Amino acid sequence: ANEHVDTEQKQHAQDLMQATGITVWIEDDNLMDAVTAVSGSGPAYVFLLAEAMQAAGIAQGLSVEAARALTNQTLLGASRMLSETNEPADVLRQRVTSPGGTTQAAIESFEAQGFRDIVGKAIDAATQRGRSLSVAND
Repeated sequence: ANEHVDTEQKQHAQDLMQATGITVWIEDDNLMDAVTAVSGSGPAYVFLLAEAMQAAGIAQGLSVEAARALTNQTLLGASRMLSETNEPADVLRQRVTSPGGTTQAAIESFEAQGFRDIVGKAIDAATQRGRSLSVAND
């Protein structure tokens, strides 16, 4: 909302948008490209993770059907935990990571490969692309 939108109008817009999901207000319009990079493009990142998990499961000997079902239900359950518990992602991750267990081995492999840096660079690339598209369309 810009300076021409009053509190009542902002509340009306929020009420309309919350009919389809949560709303997040940002104070600086320049952050819209970051919003798009995280949320607008985000489903594709999750789908890419699902593709990779399914392919890895198949490579370990699971059937296509089993790999897909296990991946889909895992992502659904994790997503529900994130949205329904209101716990931060790092807390939930720590809760399901047994010291010295299989999950810890996988997390250590992700971290050794620079997983956080890869995600950060991807979000930055999407944000920068959004900015360049905005400039081109102004």
